Amino acid sequence: MQIGCHVSIRNGYEEAARTAHKEGGASFQFFPKNPRSLGVKSFASRDAAACRAFCEQHGMLAIAHTAYLVNLCVETADLYEVTVASVRNDLEIAEACGALGVVVHFGQDKGPDVLAGYRRMIQMMNEILAGWSGQAKLLIENNAGQGNRMGITLEELTQVRQLLAEPEKVGFCLDTCHAFASGLWNGENWREVAERMRELDYFSHLRAVHLNDSVYPSGSFRDRHAPIGKGMIGDEAFAEFLRTPELHGLPIVLETARGTDGGHREEIRHVRQLAGEWQA
Repeated sequence: MQIGCHVSIRNGYEEAARTAHKEGGASFQFFPKNPRSLGVKSFASRDAAACRAFCEQHGMLAIAHTAYLVNLCVETADLYEVTVASVRNDLEIAEACGALGVVVHFGQDKGPDVLAGYRRMIQMMNEILAGWSGQAKLLIENNAGQGNRMGITLEELTQVRQLLAEPEKVGFCLDTCHAFASGLWNGENWREVAERMRELDYFSHLRAVHLNDSVYPSGSFRDRHAPIGKGMIGDEAFAEFLRTPELHGLPIVLETARGTDGGHREEIRHVRQLAGEWQA
């Protein structure tokens, strides 16, 4: 399986790929630019090309992630335009680095008219993707349910994608902690959840997984990651999850804190053991 971790681009895109490789990862996630800014980055194309070449050489898969401030349901006109430009810039960087796509959280709207929030989200994604001809996709991530309850059901995720002008440019990123916190997955019903994903054609468009245990119980709507097997989900539930055929070949990325080894090497090894594929 393409198991990896989130890495910093402090020393550039190529070095981020090398860091993930040194950790024993077959995949990785990175922020294309400052995750606390919606600015547009003029990036070093040579560094991005070197990242792409390194990934191709070592058979690694990469995904990027939008800034923390991105909200696809934003109302303010100025912030709307800034967000569109920022996410489009993320797509351009991801494409240059050879990443499969850019993960973006399902939008959140706290206004009285929830449907208006969905409409703005669809409008924004249509604008971001208008004229986009790259291979990198926009990957919608399921929410944990904090703040409001948008983006926590499979029906919402698949329906929003279907309503887009160009759904072929959009895929999904499944976050296990979010699925657990929202109550979608309770740690014991994965077989039923996976079957529903097949019914809704969710798996066909799943392009990445955020593999995170949860500090809080299922249905808490609280998003707090824990190391794999050390949270409320636990090793047994993850072992079942990781043996899902549709996950094979996808980037499965840890977003957990660094371990006692100073990185994620031990945790990546642990996940491979759970998946039944690790060899000494």
